[in-house]
Amino acid sequence: MTTGTVITFYSYKGGVGRSFTLANVAVLLARWGYRVLAVDWDLEAPGLHHYFRSVMSEEPEGGVIDLAHDFLAGATEPRPHAVRIDVEGNTLALLAAGRDDGSYLERMQRIDWEDLYRRGFADFLESCREQWIEDYDFVLIDSRTGISDIAGICTAQLPDRLAVLFTANEQNLKDVVDVVHRADDARDRLPYDRPRHLVLPILSRLDNRVEYEQAEKWQRRCAEVVAPLFGNWLVKGMSEDLALRHFTVPYVSHWSFGEQLCVLQEAIPSAGQVSFALETVAAVLAQQFDRTDLLADNRDAYVASARDRRQDFDLDLLVSSPRSTLDVADRLVDELRGLGVKAARSSSGDLEILDRTSGLAEHLCLVVDGTLSRWQVTEVERFLRHTIGPDGGQRRLFCVLTDDTDPANLPGFLRNLRYLRFEPGVARELHDLITGTPVGEGDRDREALRNAASALRAVPDRLPSVGRLSLVEQTVHDMSTALDNGDLAALRHFSVDLGVLSKPHADDGQAIASQGLLADITTLLDRIDRRIDASTD
Repeated sequence: MTTGTVITFYSYKGGVGRSFTLANVAVLLARWGYRVLAVDWDLEAPGLHHYFRSVMSEEPEGGVIDLAHDFLAGATEPRPHAVRIDVEGNTLALLAAGRDDGSYLERMQRIDWEDLYRRGFADFLESCREQWIEDYDFVLIDSRTGISDIAGICTAQLPDRLAVLFTANEQNLKDVVDVVHRADDARDRLPYDRPRHLVLPILSRLDNRVEYEQAEKWQRRCAEVVAPLFGNWLVKGMSEDLALRHFTVPYVSHWSFGEQLCVLQEAIPSAGQVSFALETVAAVLAQQFDRTDLLADNRDAYVASARDRRQDFDLDLLVSSPRSTLDVADRLVDELRGLGVKAARSSSGDLEILDRTSGLAEHLCLVVDGTLSRWQVTEVERFLRHTIGPDGGQRRLFCVLTDDTDPANLPGFLRNLRYLRFEPGVARELHDLITGTPVGEGDRDREALRNAASALRAVPDRLPSVGRLSLVEQTVHDMSTALDNGDLAALRHFSVDLGVLSKPHADDGQAIASQGLLADITTLLDRIDRRIDASTD
């Protein structure tokens, strides 16, 4: 069973934006579909609840100090003290330090942590930890500063990972690496199986907009000091200086007033914004400190792969089509829906759809007519920027080519893809590729009926010759006979023939379809539609 990860946010000195960073990273992870618990263990100066106050379902009635009092009262398991945080319907909860009232300070000061541990509180905390990692993907702990019993609980016993925040001055840098070594030494003395820490150093509140020369000097200085913290997880080809630049949260005065969730206001951040850096931090945690080779190559793809691993998409497949093949794309979408695939068409030229392409559907299918339109190139580039996953990418790009399309003329990034031709059965192929399972027999029958209906609806009013018209009439008759006999294999065969016979002609054709033929097509379509409805029910 997959268990969650406990990450402590720690700083040796105060005033570095630790709670601000944790709260915003918690919101990001929750928005990306992860189950998150934020824990305020800064018991002497609690404040995490202030960041979430606008989105809390209720005020906390208990918290971390109540876990200690529960233990003293004889509890063997943690009682529920967390409150729900409303972040776009996702799972985010807060375990506050305690109830925010006049009794908090006295109740907190009554706790003797050394005595608690003599009584077996460490095992009780292990029970808490086990429950948390069963219920949540990420448990983010806001630790108090400095070196203390409480800080030791948060840095040694509880976490799997550490996120260490510091600012660009000697007071912060002096002991940041030493504190991590002490935490590792303390873990070695614990009776619990804990590996050595993976540590994410975060340079916080760097003013690189005004004092950029000083900022550059301190950026390099900080990277030199914290370089040992990257040793057991950063890809070899990426320098510590470049890595730390990814994890540098800039100082923006607007966010220094009050307790704000900047990631809710900067929904699509750009480089230089606070949320941009926080996204990178959240992505490293979500990726379990892995695949930093991808981070070195493409930061946006790295963040997107963390975000999309848990993303629920509105659609299974978005079909991108130039205007010349809208009817083709519409037929493909109809057939895919008949097979149970959630599909929709994206018309090139639709700005709103283009902006949503990267997150609207899990997969993208390009209908290519001759050459890829410039609009489709833009669309697929946006999609690809968000599809590089930690295991090679779960989201996929498909190409369906019309008869007039030569694969040799495709752009280089498409020529390596397996392409499909638009012909009867292509919807089934896409279904099988997306789901990894073949269509069932009942689904194949419905697909044969839908393909027949699509072929009948595509018969033009004019055909290039009387001979072609006669063949169309005979094929429609044969399709009717096949339906009478329940021979869906023959129906599939005649549908392909009808599709070939119905292809448009350069001069729109000279032979006009008779009213009898049109009536036969209408009758056959009605019969097919009734069969489809019956099989669906």
